[in-house]
Amino acid sequence: MASRWSPDSWQMHEARHLPRYEDAAALAEAERTLSNYPPLVFAGEARALTADLAEVAAGKAFLLQGGDCAESFAEFHPNNIRDTFRVLLQMAVVLTFAGKQPVVKVGRMAGQFAKPRSSASETQGEQTLPSYLGDIVNGIEFEDGARRNDPARMVRAYSQAAATLNLLRAFAGGGYANLRQVHQWTLDFMGRSPWADKFAQTADRIGEALDFMEACGIDPATVPQLKGTSFYTSHEALLLPYEQAMTRQDSLTGDWYDTSAHMVWIGDRTRFAGSAHIEFARGIGNPLGMKCGPSLEPDELLRLLDTLNPAREPGRITLIARFGHDKVEAGLPRLLRAVTREGHPVVWSCDPMHGNVVKSDSGYKTRPFDRILAETRSFFAVHRAEGTHPGGIHVEMTGQDVTECVGGAVAITDAALADRYHTHCDPRLNAAQSLELAFLIAEMVNRQSAGQRAAA
Repeated sequence: MASRWSPDSWQMHEARHLPRYEDAAALAEAERTLSNYPPLVFAGEARALTADLAEVAAGKAFLLQGGDCAESFAEFHPNNIRDTFRVLLQMAVVLTFAGKQPVVKVGRMAGQFAKPRSSASETQGEQTLPSYLGDIVNGIEFEDGARRNDPARMVRAYSQAAATLNLLRAFAGGGYANLRQVHQWTLDFMGRSPWADKFAQTADRIGEALDFMEACGIDPATVPQLKGTSFYTSHEALLLPYEQAMTRQDSLTGDWYDTSAHMVWIGDRTRFAGSAHIEFARGIGNPLGMKCGPSLEPDELLRLLDTLNPAREPGRITLIARFGHDKVEAGLPRLLRAVTREGHPVVWSCDPMHGNVVKSDSGYKTRPFDRILAETRSFFAVHRAEGTHPGGIHVEMTGQDVTECVGGAVAITDAALADRYHTHCDPRLNAAQSLELAFLIAEMVNRQSAGQRAAA
């Protein structure tokens, strides 16, 4: 696919935010073990996602990407996986029903373990230890042993990802995602949210539509699109030794694929020209995401696109904008115009989470819901002004009843953050806030569609 590329050619480039392992032999053993394990996903599935994302790039579908900030070993439980999947289904139904377009569902799940950190060390009191880099690297406990970078954790992460994928596939294709079950997707604790009532109304209308179809002789039980759904996985391809060990050559095409996930993305801190992460990503056939923030210049973005997608394949690249609520209108239009001018067929997605972290008065990191919403609205407004397609949303969220982001209809206050602040890294939207955001985005999608129809 790319000249002079191999799964390990990234090792000849500058690699930032990679852990240092003290035991080289243990690292080599973990890499050997993983390279002999079965793939977690298959090349054909990755190609199917590329085709779906090509529809998004063409303005014919919408991308919903969401899930945990950082998956953990401690919180690994089937109920947590089920509840996050269930909220993503709810969000997708709301967006599909409002926008009258397919929604491509991609989870930040089954591999989102590694996290970049702004500092290599952390100090508590008089003790300084290496920073927590995600459960795939070290432990979150502030102890000498836990903070040692342990390559055996990569093997454990693989096993957890495999089990997570097994459950997700069962949910997506085994009847749980059947639209006849739509009323049963609402979590019990969401009953106090006004958006839960609105979702129930949407579910009623979907049920009436299914009844009508059945009366006309179309049995929803025999229509694959109604009794199941396609669901893909993604994570940041940060820990390159793990990604390299999971890279396989497709027997049908001869192309290389990272079989750790259907889609992987490159973060804002590792997407510089000539980086090891760019080098790795350019040679794999998976659809790729790339974070775009205020520091990214249009010319640099175009060079990266030429490197990652020289054939300009639709669906190959998703650009994930993460500016901060007050920087979108200054930074995004320049990138939009450059990419449009050069004819790169990308998906534009909005990450309203990462640029809106603040420190609360109570000392917790949080993300105010009003800032998340403001960035999303600015993203849509810029696309409307530029005549381009706002193709997706990328959020850190969970199906759990956490109190990590302040605001929303079920108003979480600064004082309430301590009640259920469970994240291993950054604050996440809870189920009620996620559903509320989906309804508000649906209104934006409707306005965008109406504007396009009027212009046509």
